[in-house]
Amino acid sequence: MASVLIHAADESVTLTARAVQGLLERGDGDAALLYLALLRRHGAVAPRALAGELRWDRGRIEAAEQTLRELGLVAPAAESVPEPADERPEYPREDIVRHLDGDGEFRGLVAEVERKLGKKLTTPDLGVLLGLSDYLGLPADVIYLLVCHCAERVARRYGEGRRPTLRQIEREGYAWARRGIDTQAEAAEYLRRYALRQEALPGYMRALQLGDRAPSASEEKYLSAWQEMGFEPEAVAIAYDKTVLRCHEFKWPYCNGILKKWHEAGLHTAQEIREKDHPPRSREETPAASGGDEMWKYVQQLRRDREVTDHGV
Repeated sequence: MASVLIHAADESVTLTARAVQGLLERGDGDAALLYLALLRRHGAVAPRALAGELRWDRGRIEAAEQTLRELGLVAPAAESVPEPADERPEYPREDIVRHLDGDGEFRGLVAEVERKLGKKLTTPDLGVLLGLSDYLGLPADVIYLLVCHCAERVARRYGEGRRPTLRQIEREGYAWARRGIDTQAEAAEYLRRYALRQEALPGYMRALQLGDRAPSASEEKYLSAWQEMGFEPEAVAIAYDKTVLRCHEFKWPYCNGILKKWHEAGLHTAQEIREKDHPPRSREETPAASGGDEMWKYVQQLRRDREVTDHGV
């Protein structure tokens, strides 16, 4: 029995002949569905933001997006793991309900997170949690470690009783995904290293003459970056001295520039810096640049002539 195409009365979606030809030749059904979903949104959302609507995990939507990039139908993505503010998937309420009803592990995770945060999760909160699980592919035990880590960090910085928002947890979750932290062992190792860095922060603050106070969030980013580069507090103290000598006060960006220069030069310990980081020689010690060589030689000859005259030769 032959079928007849039914023309719906709602808004149309138009495909170009080139797009249709490319999709047919590739034979990738997921890429075609993703392209249709993008057209329905008039290209106003990033492809990966449609993961929730299509009920696809991260691997599936990334593969479809890659096909569309190869066909020239979407622009290349900047990163393999997007920032949540730009490309986080949106999950309809019915999908969240479906996961709560049919996925015991997700339901158990929600209960544990609510207990840890001391509040009932809203529908947007549940969407964030589902994105970490369904889209980023983080296991439930890793997500719970992530939540505990964020809760401890917020309490330490702002005092007991303060709790992180799901958006803060989501941002940290994307950071973990970019680092490849997707198992309990990897999460535990990351948290161990993080604790060691936290224990070392007071030493860096004292090296910067900032006393025993805790660093602010932006200050901690600088200190963590310097730790990851391999600088001990003693080396940071030398950068502090150079910063104050040059700027007459401490400035984080200027100090960071000094340390980045040393890092690029392979100088990390205080001993290496003292031995190998020497300021440029003065003009009296350094020959003039090309174009002034003859003048430099003339001045040097005048000095030698003066020395001969002074000695009465």
